[in-house]
Amino acid sequence: MRYFTLVALAVCGLLTLNACKTDPSPSAAASPISSAAASASPAASTAATPTASSTKKTVTVTRKIPFGTTKVRDSSLAKGTTKVKRRGVTGIKKLTYEVTLTDGVQTRKKLIRQKVTKAPVEKVIAVGTRQASRCDPNYSGACVPIASDVDCAGGSGNGPGYVQGPVRVVGSDIYDLDRDGDGIGCDT
Repeated sequence: MRYFTLVALAVCGLLTLNACKTDPSPSAAASPISSAAASASPAASTAATPTASSTKKTVTVTRKIPFGTTKVRDSSLAKGTTKVKRRGVTGIKKLTYEVTLTDGVQTRKKLIRQKVTKAPVEKVIAVGTRQASRCDPNYSGACVPIASDVDCAGGSGNGPGYVQGPVRVVGSDIYDLDRDGDGIGCDT
C-alpha cells in the first residue's frame, strides 16, 4: 500500500527520487510527504477498508395451515348427492428463525422452533349412497312401483306394474287404486 501511495505521489511530481527509498534516512525524514507516507503502517491501511459486520437476530412469523377434506359415505342421502357435515377451518403455526445479516443483507436463515397455535379442522363431506326410491311417494304400507300404470295384483288390470295391497293413499291417487274412496287401495 505504501509503495503505491509513493508511486502515485511521485507521478504527481510531489516526491523526489530519494523519497522512494525503503530505509528511513535523514533526507527521507525531512520530506513532509514521505514522513506522512512512512507513518501509514500496513495495519492502519487495513483498518481503513470496511470489514463485514455480521449480526444475528430471531424472527418469528405466523403461517396458515390448510385444512384437509374427508369424504364419508352416508346412506341417509340419495346417491350422487353431497352435503357438508363440518366446515373446514384453517390452522395457524408460528415459525421462529435465526437470521444472520451481513452488512444488512440476509445471508442465512435457520428454523429453530415451530409451534402449532391453532390446529386445522378437517372439512367433512357426506356422499350419498342410498338408492333412489322406486316406490311412489303418494302411497304407504307397500311399495307402489313408479310406472306408466299400476294395478292391484290379482285384479283385472293390465299393468305393467302391480302392487299387493292394501296400500294407504297419502297423496294423490294417480293410479286410481282406491276405487271406493276410503283412503285404502287394493283392499278387496
